Amino acid sequence: MNDPNVILVLIMGAILAAGLLSSLIKESFSPSIPLLMLIFGIIIGPIGFNAINIGTNYQLVEEATRITLAISLMGVALRIPRTFTPKNWKSIAVVLLLVMPLMFLSSGILVYFIIGLPLGIAMLIGAAVTPTDPVVASSIVTGKFAENKISKRIRHFISVESGANDGLALPFVLLVIFFLEHSHNLFQKWIFEAVLYEVGVALLLGLLIGIIAGYLLKIAEDKKIIEQINFLSYTLAISLLTVGIGALINVDGIFAVFIAGLAFDQVIKGKERAEEEKFQESINRFFVLPIFILIGATIPGGAWFNLGGVGVILCVAILLFRRLPFILALKPFMGTLKDYKDALFVGWFGPIGVAAVYYLSFSLNKLGIPQVWEIGTLIIFSSILVHGITASPITRLYHKREDKKNNLVSV
Repeated sequence: MNDPNVILVLIMGAILAAGLLSSLIKESFSPSIPLLMLIFGIIIGPIGFNAINIGTNYQLVEEATRITLAISLMGVALRIPRTFTPKNWKSIAVVLLLVMPLMFLSSGILVYFIIGLPLGIAMLIGAAVTPTDPVVASSIVTGKFAENKISKRIRHFISVESGANDGLALPFVLLVIFFLEHSHNLFQKWIFEAVLYEVGVALLLGLLIGIIAGYLLKIAEDKKIIEQINFLSYTLAISLLTVGIGALINVDGIFAVFIAGLAFDQVIKGKERAEEEKFQESINRFFVLPIFILIGATIPGGAWFNLGGVGVILCVAILLFRRLPFILALKPFMGTLKDYKDALFVGWFGPIGVAAVYYLSFSLNKLGIPQVWEIGTLIIFSSILVHGITASPITRLYHKREDKKNNLVSV
């Protein structure tokens, strides 16, 4: 149990296999790569062969997911064209400022009525599963299969949302934590500590680091005081530096990393990004896939079994009503979504994953409420399972309808 060499062989062997078979997996009706890694983690975890068993060390899970998100979000930010966010700011604002709070409320209310937990605990789970996960979303919108089947407009929209709402979920989580802690002046404390400080300072931190890093790179290249830049290591250092500073000054480091990536990309004009994009995706895969193995090895299977059919009903309700109805209802206000086919696709693919695991472990370490982990991880597993299985067929269907519409227009 927990032999480092056994763990190393298992995880690196899984990543090697995933890399060799990535195209086959994405283009078939097989589950997504994150789902396969999650299942592999279950097999080698306590439920299976017990090669990995971290017990109740949720601090390790929190730190591992935090670093994973930082690395992944930098890759997401560099993948988005510089002009996309300014051109589509209205649609982005709607999905972040209107859809996201509705996702928080609907998820928490569903947990409250279906499971019967106290309202505060139910809303905490709802807050944790609110953000669209950038890691799982990236597996859907990147690669040759996605590029050939999904328009750039939709792929970039999902990327922007999944990148931004990871960090913006923190105020919802902190609001419920403050409530459960019976904090005095709850609303005032939330505004000043969670919104203005945690998020506001994170925004400024990300802008500052991204802009400075970009200009330092340009100056070093212009004055020829740097050898050929290893863009991959440079952006990796930016992401880890940002999330580290965020933790030191107690601000939303995850949000800061995404903003730093966007700001850095604005300064360097995307030239280096285009040259190194494939390497960026490779390093993302190397760093982020192990987290799904870790998640699989920590799932509380016994607690899930005890929920019985109620747990299944909750997962189905969350998948159907957490996000899709609000995207469809607010589609007229999101110009990026040209028709309801776009809205259905974007509404369905709002996967729950690593970001939710981070907020669940963060909440558990703060409050020590085990139901948060037990029910939250069940929702995460159901999302990775269902979105992983449906990714290829729904993408093919979306592409087929897009081709049919284009043919009708051309005729």
